[in-house]
Amino acid sequence: PESGTVAESLKNAVSIAQAAERWGYHRYWMAEHHNMTGIASAATAIVLGHIASRTQHIRVGSAGIMLPNHPPYIVAEQFGTLDALYPNRVDLGLGRAPGTDGQTLRALRRSPNDAEQFPNDVQELLGYLAEAEDTDTIKAIPGFQQNIPVWILGSSTFGAQLAARLGLPYAFASHFAPDHLSHALTLYRKQFKPSRYLDKPYAAAALNLFAADTDHHARRMMTSMQQQFINLRRGMPGRMQPPVEDIKAIADPYELAAVNHALNFTAVGTKDTVARHLTQFIEQTEVDELILTCNAYDISDRLNSFKIGAEILLN
Repeated sequence: PESGTVAESLKNAVSIAQAAERWGYHRYWMAEHHNMTGIASAATAIVLGHIASRTQHIRVGSAGIMLPNHPPYIVAEQFGTLDALYPNRVDLGLGRAPGTDGQTLRALRRSPNDAEQFPNDVQELLGYLAEAEDTDTIKAIPGFQQNIPVWILGSSTFGAQLAARLGLPYAFASHFAPDHLSHALTLYRKQFKPSRYLDKPYAAAALNLFAADTDHHARRMMTSMQQQFINLRRGMPGRMQPPVEDIKAIADPYELAAVNHALNFTAVGTKDTVARHLTQFIEQTEVDELILTCNAYDISDRLNSFKIGAEILLN
């Protein structure tokens, strides 16, 4: 947030993970982004190790590791190490976007064309993990023959079809890319091929959550995320801004319409209102897991939103 530091954000991440564990959430995932002053998880594997060390049993994972940024062998070693340190608690979610801008991509010594190799890179990575053989010349140590669940992440139909072909679990980023959710899930389920990883399709989808004691407070919380999207579209990404009373006062109608469309899958309001949103989303998508995210400015509002979510879904 605008008033915070990287150190405080990482400390808050621990607090959220610990609370999520107490409330019964199954996983805690974080993303990989670079050159973004509002996101502190660029070194994703390192931060996940920190989260795992401060919790007891909740699964920790990437949503995701942007595979075009990394040699698959290095990713296998990193997550093999995490799995060795925290057995049966690590998930490896993979995405094909760079998670950054073109100039930063060059600083990463990568090319935009690297994303075209994503399917091959995924298969190479699987070959270093559970599919590894004793006779392999190159072994990822740690990582070799470790059964780390690998997920394909996506915001279009590309990832859905790849996950189906490889027989992997699939997670859709509907919290910011709502348009292709239904089609992607349909393709994934229809084209799924059983594999050594899964006998049948297993899908998750994401929803923004802003829950509070009043509708006004919840809607005000959401304005911080709306500002993030507005500023991103203006080419002015930065730290999260404090909430405002009237989002219409700082955005024109076209900007706001575009942002609200991107945030279509958002549950905002009191516990009863949010419960209806969550129930409807689950019924419409028939997902096996629901991913909740809350980009509220204040850590106490984030915690309260996730607590209310747990009361609705987990009790």
